Amino acid sequence: MTAIIKQEMKLNLKSMLIWALTVGGLGFICILMYTSMEGEVMEMADSFSEMGAFSDAFGMSTLSIASIAGFFATEVGTVHGLGSVMFAAFFACSMLSKEEDGHTGEFLFSLPVSRGKVITGKGITILVCLILFTLICGVFYVLGFVFLKEEIPAAELARFLGSMLLMNIETASLSYLVSATSSKTRMGLSLGISLVLYIYDILGRVVPSMKDYLFIGPFSYANASEIFAKIDAPRYSFPVAACIILLAAAATYFTYTRKDLAS
Repeated sequence: MTAIIKQEMKLNLKSMLIWALTVGGLGFICILMYTSMEGEVMEMADSFSEMGAFSDAFGMSTLSIASIAGFFATEVGTVHGLGSVMFAAFFACSMLSKEEDGHTGEFLFSLPVSRGKVITGKGITILVCLILFTLICGVFYVLGFVFLKEEIPAAELARFLGSMLLMNIETASLSYLVSATSSKTRMGLSLGISLVLYIYDILGRVVPSMKDYLFIGPFSYANASEIFAKIDAPRYSFPVAACIILLAAAATYFTYTRKDLAS
């Protein structure tokens, strides 16, 4: 299993670094833009906070974008949230299916290694890469605050990155299940899942009748505006996330260890 992890890390490290540098770099640029836009943002803050559904959807009614924390939450929070969840879906969707799609499974499963160990090894690789991705992006964001000589909101930033990591693990677990059930790489389906989760959260904050069900989606506990405003996540959001991850993992093992692999 160690050999599988090393091989997958070698194959996927470059892709992970490109995603991390892109998302983290965009976030870093957004932070630096705060200084040049500070005057305009101050003037627009009140208007944005009173735009009803639009303000609710993007957190502008929760936190003022006139502050560096509010600007970070609304701008970088959106960039990192969408970028990281799409990376998680993209990264996990081909982990198992590529063995059948590329006909490398014939060699892999001729080795003295069980399918369960393959699933575990590749799953650990996904987890390690998601952690590295989060850490690299976090370094960019800290550097942004340092460059602006602003106080780093350490507690809020740590909670933000930790929540985003959990959200990415939840999304990756669903994409990993898709990978286990298919003999082809379903990248479109996996990316679609991540976008549906994002849209569900936006609709839940706009449509009054859906607000009580926000906890179902991972963006409910990873909303940057609420995190930086020190608002607690919905009561059942973390238990639901844990259940989804565990159920998806169990379904992945059950499906992949019993399926007939394409030759």
